[in-house]
Amino acid sequence: MLQRDVTREVNTVRPPEFSRSERTRVLIASAVGSVVVGYAAVAAVLALVSATATYAEFSTSGVLSAAAPAWLAAHHVPLRFDSGQLGVLPLLPTALLMLLVARTAAGAADRLGLYEPLQARGVVLSIAGSHAVVGGTIALVMGEGVVRATPAVAFFGCAAVSGLAATIGVARRCGLVEVVFDKLDPVALHGLRSGFMALFALVSMGALAVAAGLAASWPTTSGLFAEAGPSFGVGLGVFLLCLGYLPNAIIAGFSYVVGAGFSLGGVEVAPTRFVGGPVPPVPLLAAMPESAFAWSPAVLAGGAVIGVFVGWTCRKVSDRPTSRLRAVLVAAITAGVGSLVLAATAGGRLAGGAFDPVTVPAGLLALLVVLWVLVPGALVAWLAGNRKKTAVADDAEFVEPDYDEDGEAVDPDVVFEDDELTEQFEQLEVVDEDEFEVEEDLEDDDYYDEDEYDEEEPEDAEDVEDEQEDDADEDLEEEEDLDAEFDEMLGMPSEEDLDGKPGR
Repeated sequence: MLQRDVTREVNTVRPPEFSRSERTRVLIASAVGSVVVGYAAVAAVLALVSATATYAEFSTSGVLSAAAPAWLAAHHVPLRFDSGQLGVLPLLPTALLMLLVARTAAGAADRLGLYEPLQARGVVLSIAGSHAVVGGTIALVMGEGVVRATPAVAFFGCAAVSGLAATIGVARRCGLVEVVFDKLDPVALHGLRSGFMALFALVSMGALAVAAGLAASWPTTSGLFAEAGPSFGVGLGVFLLCLGYLPNAIIAGFSYVVGAGFSLGGVEVAPTRFVGGPVPPVPLLAAMPESAFAWSPAVLAGGAVIGVFVGWTCRKVSDRPTSRLRAVLVAAITAGVGSLVLAATAGGRLAGGAFDPVTVPAGLLALLVVLWVLVPGALVAWLAGNRKKTAVADDAEFVEPDYDEDGEAVDPDVVFEDDELTEQFEQLEVVDEDEFEVEEDLEDDDYYDEDEYDEEEPEDAEDVEDEQEDDADEDLEEEEDLDAEFDEMLGMPSEEDLDGKPGR
């Protein structure tokens, strides 16, 4: 019975073929479109804020010129002022911009019918190149104005962010995910998935910590909103500011619940260490604790619980304990590398003021994440995993069979370490030696005589032909005799009598 394999669908339809000019047109449209749409989105947000602000002067040229450094900030390019450098950039605009670029790249891959990994190069390079050129040009045009950016940093920063987003957009359509997963064995693949799950769970714990802090200090939060200004435009601007830096606060909360903590200028906040001080009057910062609490180290239990969860998910990945430990190790490294990247993008310089710098210790955070996942996970995976079955019970003893003088086993019950071997041995039948007759005096050549199997070659070819003719005549005579006997049994005249009669 034939069964259909639905585990992986195969597209048998050949994608449409495009000429070089058509492909170039699609790639240019996707590259330019991602730049224009992203720039327009940033300009729209600035136009909304400036239009609703009380004392702000709204003008199209002013909004478009102000959108240029904001577009660089969305690509996570640090900006420089006379007072210092602004490196603590909001992560929400960066995430939205990457989502937009990923959708654009995916649309270009769909229009071109791309399906191979190498075909993704054109889409990724075109989008990354256009963003890099525009970012470097903006940095050069800004020059030595009020807001500045380093052209080289802008060039490579915009290329890196947009290129990563484009790669994510075409990864599944061009088979990049399958190429990476096919090179991993099942144990490593399971560990990779468990590591991403652990990282997501830890970040979710950071989000819960921020939400709990805002809920506990809601009067302070609402008071800071009221102090910002009575107009709707100012409140909207403060709200957008807090919304843009919300991912940064979640990463700081994630670092807090793991144990690494974070710092804002001279203020240090960690479960085991607290140094107070003034903070900026931003409503989002009201979630920070105002003093040390005796129950603060209790939040570290969350990391241990997630480590136990990782070990529990890896307990059935293999019957070998070393393979289960390898899966947990891969999960710990995956979560550690992810936390390192997140922490590196969440902090930075804050214009050289009293609250500079904002630090989320990336190295310490990655190390703690690896330990929280590896230590409890390894213990659970080792102890709760499957074990190899033994062939006999625990109270049984392996007894070596005794042999008599003739070499026969006195105790016929033999136990192997493998159940299968034991069953196969028990099914064997004992055969006496007398049933076999072996000629001891035979030499090796006596077992096989080649002369017995050689056919006698005829002396002459004419004799062979004569013998073949004689055999053929004998066969014909035998057939004629059989036909005559068959005709007599049926009472029919022979063929010789029918030769003289006319045919019908």
